[in-house]
Amino acid sequence: MRFLIWRYKHISNKTFIYILSVIVGFLAGLAAVTLKNTTYFIEAFLEQGIIFSNNQLYFILPVIGLFFVFLYVKFVLKKPLEHAVSSILFTLSKKKGLIKPVQIYTPLITAPLTVGFGGSVGLLGPAVASGAAISSNLGKLFHINAKTRSLLIACASAGAIASIFQSPIAAIIFAVEVFSLDLTMLSLLPLLLASISGVLTSYFFLGNEVLFNFTITDKFEIKDTFFFILLGVGTAFASIYFTKMYFAILAFFKRFKSPKYKLLVGGITIGIMLYFIPPLYGEGFGLINNLLDGDHLKALGKTPFDAFTSNIWVVIALLFGITIFKAIAMTTTIAAGGSGGIFIPTMVMGSALGNVVAKVINNSGLGLVVSESNFTLIGMAGLIAGVLHAPLTAIFLIAEITGGYELFVPLMITSSISYLITKNTIDHSIYTKELAQQGALITHNKDQTVLTLMHLDDVIEQNFKTVTSTMTLGEMLHDSVAKSTRNIFPVIDENDALVGIILLDDIREIMFDSSLYESTMVGSLMHSAPEYIFYEKDTMQEVMKKFQDSGAWNLPVIKDGKYHGFISKSKLLTAYRRKLINFTK
Repeated sequence: MRFLIWRYKHISNKTFIYILSVIVGFLAGLAAVTLKNTTYFIEAFLEQGIIFSNNQLYFILPVIGLFFVFLYVKFVLKKPLEHAVSSILFTLSKKKGLIKPVQIYTPLITAPLTVGFGGSVGLLGPAVASGAAISSNLGKLFHINAKTRSLLIACASAGAIASIFQSPIAAIIFAVEVFSLDLTMLSLLPLLLASISGVLTSYFFLGNEVLFNFTITDKFEIKDTFFFILLGVGTAFASIYFTKMYFAILAFFKRFKSPKYKLLVGGITIGIMLYFIPPLYGEGFGLINNLLDGDHLKALGKTPFDAFTSNIWVVIALLFGITIFKAIAMTTTIAAGGSGGIFIPTMVMGSALGNVVAKVINNSGLGLVVSESNFTLIGMAGLIAGVLHAPLTAIFLIAEITGGYELFVPLMITSSISYLITKNTIDHSIYTKELAQQGALITHNKDQTVLTLMHLDDVIEQNFKTVTSTMTLGEMLHDSVAKSTRNIFPVIDENDALVGIILLDDIREIMFDSSLYESTMVGSLMHSAPEYIFYEKDTMQEVMKKFQDSGAWNLPVIKDGKYHGFISKSKLLTAYRRKLINFTK
């Protein structure tokens, strides 16, 4: 409290946000570095201490990792793991950016166990989740408001991405695209500071270590434009496949009520895939680097098909198999109870597809030659743009990874085509589809975002006098009308269920005729409401539409099948206006 008082006196709110953004970027970067080092330590221990690779038993390791995660979830966390980015977006829209402290360290435990033991997922999502939890609790500690807390969570994601990829510009763009921030100086400068802080943290702890050792040798030529358009179309269809397969596998695993069955089925499935396609093991950065180096045999590793890899079309088929089965392996790992992200698997899948397209062109017998390494890189961008609906992130991430902008034009061509085709086929990305169905998705549309941020509880009024259908007119006038300041009266039964409503206008002509007080029953006067609001399922967008379509000024709210109160149009519009002012100032 002393610090807060001192801060209010000596540090402006804007300056304090800048300071916090640097701290958040550093802590998120530190979380990312911790994740990477812990995972690499587990991988090194398994490779050197337990020599599975020599006797072809490595494919059972992911099952062991999933089992450890299962034990942690059951006995420590005691609730199911959540998808990192989707849960953060839900927190921003419905929980005012408040994340429980347990989410700070849970990804730091579960993700290394999953990925370190060979789970086919990435570390970016868990790093973002841990950083977001850190920033949320830091904001809570310093009494930061909900809007600023949301900005700090976006700063944490930028810091984590900048630390993992050492690409500060792409980190900022990711935060803007995925978290639907308005790109103003108020948001841009904190994101910039957090991104710089995150990348410096990575340099400090990891030095100049880079994910991809690649130097562009083949520059873009105008004659290759058609092939990059073709790659864009290919990555678009792959993105659609990836998204549909993701939700199909998750839906399949929801049939298993017990986590033990999910672990068993998922573990066996992953083991079978790894036995036939070893590059699906772990994150997959080794596959990408080997493809960039032009060594496809090393990228494929030891497979049951080694006797046939002298035939280039067998190699192409195996690489295409990686494209197909990476999405299955990744989703199965998550559905079986593992912890990890989809960003890096998306890159792996894109790199394999890009390399396949280049090899098909080069071996088509038409005398055509394209750069396989360039197509490998641009294939990654195409999948990121399509799967995540983040074309700008895809373009700038690959441009920063390559250390230059020589491939900027083909990156733009492939990414934009992939995004446009995917977006016209699938409205929402893997991150946002379920949130959109729940009406909990924040977008760049201010009207929709403001409605998403509003809560029904903030506009429900309960100062209405209830009546029953068995009451007489006289009892209603004496017990309810005379004691109420409202002109609407809900009629309920013995179970508090709403059976109708009565407006003051409905009884105005007879309320002073005392001869009707005993003979007229409330049940004969009531009528149905023009529309009903259901607390459990109606979003604020649907509530607003019901008011618009019905023309009513007050609508009843039903919760658990019982009368819960009314929402008035005037209070709804007032709350909307206040939220809009707070959101845009």
